[in-house]
Amino acid sequence: MVLEVHTRAYHLFPSKISHKRQRLYPLPGTKEGRQENLWHVQSLNLVKYLWRQVLLSGDSQIGDVLRSPSRPLFVAAEFGNFEFIVELIRSYPDLIWKVDEQSRSIFHIAVMHRQEKIFNLINDIGAHKDLITSYKDTTNCNMLHLAGKLAPLHRLKIVSGAALQMQRELLWFKEVEKNVQPLYKEMRDTEGRTPRMLFTEEHEGLVKGGERWMKDTATSCMLVATLITTVMFAAIFTVPGGNDDKGTPIFLSSKSFLIFAISDALALFSSVTSILMFLSILTSRFAEEDFLQSLPKRLIIGLTTLFFSIASMLIAFSASFFTVLRLQLAWVVVPVALTACIPVTLFAFLQFPLLADVMHSTYGSGIFSRKTKDMLY
Repeated sequence: MVLEVHTRAYHLFPSKISHKRQRLYPLPGTKEGRQENLWHVQSLNLVKYLWRQVLLSGDSQIGDVLRSPSRPLFVAAEFGNFEFIVELIRSYPDLIWKVDEQSRSIFHIAVMHRQEKIFNLINDIGAHKDLITSYKDTTNCNMLHLAGKLAPLHRLKIVSGAALQMQRELLWFKEVEKNVQPLYKEMRDTEGRTPRMLFTEEHEGLVKGGERWMKDTATSCMLVATLITTVMFAAIFTVPGGNDDKGTPIFLSSKSFLIFAISDALALFSSVTSILMFLSILTSRFAEEDFLQSLPKRLIIGLTTLFFSIASMLIAFSASFFTVLRLQLAWVVVPVALTACIPVTLFAFLQFPLLADVMHSTYGSGIFSRKTKDMLY
């Protein structure tokens, strides 16, 4: 009974801490960070001690502890308590075969609740993986069926935006699909649905939400890119200082004029590229698979070129301002140039989190990448 209480408190603890960190971001060196780490270590040591006492009592009591009502092993898998799971399996490897009342192993629970660190442990059990992935629950759903179901809301909101959430769901489905036998990809549940059919049915709303999110983002950004293209195209024909009788720019030999011309051209080309990328998003078919690579890549290119076009436009403005007023109002040039940095910085701060999320989801190491400390043996 004591073990049940403490294990329940312990595997709930990391979940609460993770939500707290998302809100407050406590640093490891701060007082709050040290207190959290101390509480975490003490809780883990207490559970290790209690588990060792249980191991001395034999298999029957171990089974009693793991069964209802507390089910510490399965609840720990649900909440992603990686250290607790690893400690139990290292001391009692047969736990990988334990199932709950619906015939689901801890790896099935990890898939249902999108706990990637625990699911990654399936790669450490060798040939046993094929046996465990073959488990079916009471509704004849295998592990891939569980990956096809929509993730719990609190796990879905780990990433922002319906499009990135859909991408994460696809990554989960693809990863589980790689770990199950080909036969199970076409297995049907009690309602006659294959894993892919279940995935499409469960994620229909998320696909529509991702489409709406992508279109809204692309429309807003394309409007800005179109305005930049219009201004930059007109600016190259109305050069600062005007032209002489032969049509040659008066300040053609000035270095600042050269900077203006190059920046104007770069702003024009990058804004046109941005328009094309956002236009390709608006005209996309928005199939499920498009959210995995195609649409995020287009969004990355579109946002990057839009930022580059804004920066180039402001450089062109500063160069033009300097070319015309460097002799009469030279003291104004530097403050104006510094002020021109504000919109670029503001855009970077506002859009960088979105761009970073998309790049990390698309080109990062991935949610299933592993470190040595995350291995079971």
